[in-house]
Amino acid sequence: MNKSKIGNPKPAIQKPFAKKSFGQNFLVDQNYIEKIVAALNPRKDETIIEIGAGRGALTEKLIESGAKIIAIELDRDLIPLLRGNFGEYENFRLIEQDALKVDFAELLNNPKSDFPNPKKAKLVANLPYYISTAILQKLIRQRGIFSWMILMFQREVVDRITAKPGNSERGFLTLLVEAYLNTEKLFDVPPNAFQPSPKVQSAVMRLITKEVCKIDVEKEDLFRELLSAGFTQKRKTILNNLRNAQPNLKEKIGNIENLLENCRIDSKRRAETLTLNEWINLIEKLHNCGDN
Repeated sequence: MNKSKIGNPKPAIQKPFAKKSFGQNFLVDQNYIEKIVAALNPRKDETIIEIGAGRGALTEKLIESGAKIIAIELDRDLIPLLRGNFGEYENFRLIEQDALKVDFAELLNNPKSDFPNPKKAKLVANLPYYISTAILQKLIRQRGIFSWMILMFQREVVDRITAKPGNSERGFLTLLVEAYLNTEKLFDVPPNAFQPSPKVQSAVMRLITKEVCKIDVEKEDLFRELLSAGFTQKRKTILNNLRNAQPNLKEKIGNIENLLENCRIDSKRRAETLTLNEWINLIEKLHNCGDN
């Protein structure tokens, strides 16, 4: 089959070693690669963004699906490998850039692209653990362009994301994800599925943007600001943490005890015990005060 058509890519260039500076652990177990592809369920009429194409193990399977693949890779030593193996496939595009600096909406709807501009795309990533939460926060901000996301994290990050009220793992990231995304843990991935093997367990999640969000766009920054203050020191009460908030937030809050009382929140509770609805209630009260 002509390489300009969809086919089976073949290796061409010697595979570079993993770099600790990039937090690289390449997924090599075909069983887990196929499970991730199955969870993503790529179709020919879809566009899929892959963050961190690496050596292309997952990229190869995605190309075979016939979907349009936009792969993002920062490591310049991996670029020749990816271009050599997949560069001539008509359903593959490679972006050499830091994912933290990518505007995904602009990437997806670039008028100069020879890919059709879809309204939404799927996203898949085996994220380097040291930047996984930063990328997740970025994806949440640009969540409107993704139909769903299949992401691999360190398993303790998945435990943090899915922690229920009262769980000590519950924190800023938990509430941020819970506010905007529906989450589902799919499966664990053991260290021996990677090369080199990491010292931690991994897990794969599906995240889907909520069709109805209780936090309006104009309240998002206030929501993040309040969460950040509330979880500053997790062993302290919500009252004490808010008392130590930044001056601009304290000015918005005014009388902290009154705010908590008006929201029927015991001032002796810790932030981890609050439900999403209780945080939303706090935001509504603060926002309404700001309008007065």
